[in-house]
Amino acid sequence: MVFNDYYPEGHQTGVTIIQHGKRVAANGDIRLEPSPGQWSAMPKTVTRNVDRATNTISQTLTFPNPEANRKGFNPVFYPNIDVNYKVRVTPLAGNSFRINVDLDKPIPAEWVGKIGFNFELLPIHYWGKSFLMDGQSGIFPRQPNGPVVAPAADAPKVEVPVPVQPNGPVTDLNTEPEGVALATGRKLVVAADDDQQRMTFQSSSGAMELIDGRLNHNNGWFIVREPIPAGKTTNALEWVVTPHVQPNWKYEPVIQVSQVGYAPNQPKKAVFELDPSDANVGPATLYRLTENGREQVMQGVPQQWGDFLRYKYRTLDFSNVTQPGMYVVSYGGKSSHPFKIGADVYSRHVWQPTLEVFLPAQMCHMRVHQKYRVWHAHDHLDDALMAPTNLNHFDGYASGPSTLTKYKPYELVPGLDAGGWHDAGDYDMRVESQIGTMWLLAKMVEEFGLDYDATTIDQKRKLVEIHTPDGKNDAVQQLEHGLLSVMGGYRSMGRLYRGIIEPTHRQYVMLGQAENQSDNVWRKPVEGLGKDASGNPIPFDDRWVFTEDNPNRELYAAAGLAASARVMKASNPAFAAETLAAARDLTAKAMPRGKSVQNKVFALAELLHATGDQAYARQIVAMEKDILGNIEDSAWRLAPVLGQIRDAGFKRRLDAAVAAYQATVKQSARTDSPYGVPYKPDIWGAGWTIQERGVRQYFFHKGWPQHTDPQSWVSALNFVLGVHPGENTNSFVSGVGAKSATVAYGTNRADFSYIPGGVISGTALIRPDLPELKEWPFFWQQTEYVMGGGETNYMFLALAADRLYGKGGAQ
Repeated sequence: MVFNDYYPEGHQTGVTIIQHGKRVAANGDIRLEPSPGQWSAMPKTVTRNVDRATNTISQTLTFPNPEANRKGFNPVFYPNIDVNYKVRVTPLAGNSFRINVDLDKPIPAEWVGKIGFNFELLPIHYWGKSFLMDGQSGIFPRQPNGPVVAPAADAPKVEVPVPVQPNGPVTDLNTEPEGVALATGRKLVVAADDDQQRMTFQSSSGAMELIDGRLNHNNGWFIVREPIPAGKTTNALEWVVTPHVQPNWKYEPVIQVSQVGYAPNQPKKAVFELDPSDANVGPATLYRLTENGREQVMQGVPQQWGDFLRYKYRTLDFSNVTQPGMYVVSYGGKSSHPFKIGADVYSRHVWQPTLEVFLPAQMCHMRVHQKYRVWHAHDHLDDALMAPTNLNHFDGYASGPSTLTKYKPYELVPGLDAGGWHDAGDYDMRVESQIGTMWLLAKMVEEFGLDYDATTIDQKRKLVEIHTPDGKNDAVQQLEHGLLSVMGGYRSMGRLYRGIIEPTHRQYVMLGQAENQSDNVWRKPVEGLGKDASGNPIPFDDRWVFTEDNPNRELYAAAGLAASARVMKASNPAFAAETLAAARDLTAKAMPRGKSVQNKVFALAELLHATGDQAYARQIVAMEKDILGNIEDSAWRLAPVLGQIRDAGFKRRLDAAVAAYQATVKQSARTDSPYGVPYKPDIWGAGWTIQERGVRQYFFHKGWPQHTDPQSWVSALNFVLGVHPGENTNSFVSGVGAKSATVAYGTNRADFSYIPGGVISGTALIRPDLPELKEWPFFWQQTEYVMGGGETNYMFLALAADRLYGKGGAQ
């Protein structure tokens, strides 16, 4: 593939090689550094051309990218350089192809030997395999090893941000040491010992280096690199790459069934993912596992579904099999993992790890124990300082000319040293992730009576003991923990925070336990990093709190607060009343300026549910035109309060609009994919989006069961639990199911480990047509955990399925 994709930061673009069904190499392109990192300068793609006469694909690119240079959501600090070039790829005889690089002018003298063409090899496919290079040889190491050398004194300055003032200052990336190349030469053979991965790189333009990029960045790859020589323009670089191809190789059949299993009265369907040339369609067999081995239950030829992405699909419906027990499905000489059929299939080991382990492990400002293990010690007790003004932070936070509060930049904002959850694989706390988690916890308590106690949560001692009950509902205690953070900021500032995040890049990329990110002690700013451009002292390691004027987000937050207040009322009525008052206040102020129809409806519906105040119902009815024009995103939010809306005409017209929309959902389930859900990922895997859609469909079913098929949300749960495209059929929920994502992008990712109950984003799409889920912990777009829905949407769907098909309840 040649520049079919558009995410170089995630190793998805450039010249890419898929060898025997696996993406083994990617990002073949010009780079300014031997081993780029997450915030390294990437080129801007300009035009892509396909020359049918020569079968050549060419891509024109340029440095810098003005859209990302020191601005945007994730600003990149480009050096002062102007390079325009073209990458050309042409097939040759056999399995080979040629890569040429043309420049419009020679590279500047100070960059000679520094700018090069990189081709990245994904480490997990090469560990323990051999390489041969011009008489040198070796084994790809499991971890990066030295020797390490300091960069050349004349290395050009390549910058990374340290956002203590709007445009810097910056540190020079060239101060980082570099690993000595594993080998150098003109011809490189990788994986000479493996016919499915053997590949040759040969240069006619200069010497190549084999580099271990992980010495500079934990998430680096192995890199084949050749510097661009001085004075060259046309054919400044020329490689011939030859992946070995096994004759008549075919993609092996993949059997996709839920890693957990099915309830007896639940529709059940196995999906078979096949090579497009596979014409030998044989029977599939369902076996029950007994003390004497396998016992055949049914057999049949899978029905044709059709083509999807690069594969063809067939399905086997075994819904009529209802006897409880353990089963496997076999096809084409392969068998699935074992799975259960039973009424209690969702009642244990399914949603519990999320509530028992993942949410506690993500809790900020706490010490979290799990018997002998300490997930993390007390952390961020020095929270939080008001962020500086006019700042574009490297992780998407931004501040205007005012703090919007009485607090000046770098002043301590009280009330933020309690509550909240770290957001996924890093340690910031975005208000929407806090609110999303709280809202879903509240809805699980309301909808399913979730009452489960396996954890001690002691806010006075800031202590968590996993698998030590304390007689209190864990879901409500977690909900309170989120409120402590959001309401703590609201009390102090009179408004919501946008988010709380570490000030420096070094803190942000830290891997390990949360207490290592700060010293837990608020220090006077004069003891810190010096002064910024305005003369303000800069503290050492205390996190910053950002604010924003965003009525749409305030409405979203108000909805979550209103739902939380309803659930908190029984255990902490004073806190619940304060929370509800904040929700009312936020809604009153944001409604006149908000533009988001769905967030307006969300806030009004949750407040109507919380208060019974018909003024909110009248506001909803007054929005009829906007709601009917936004059925997919807005109508489902009204399902819990339909009985409190008295306008019969409004509800009748709403019913008709929902019926029309659900007709499209049913059609989509038949045609969009073999999985009953639309699989349309952008950058991140589609799992989170599909789960979110599943929760939405649950509420459509709750409000309009006559129009909504419950399979529209049950299929979303099945997708997350393993019925999804690609050869990796792992459950996206770590530690849940026979096989699951146990190498994930959590805070312990450097250990190639996982957090039970965390839910990854899942199978991504390598454009144009390859579904991919690598067991590689540094792909945030595939294996990252996330707060605000990724984990609790899954919990919600599992509880909903238990209520629909199983024994029901949270037992």
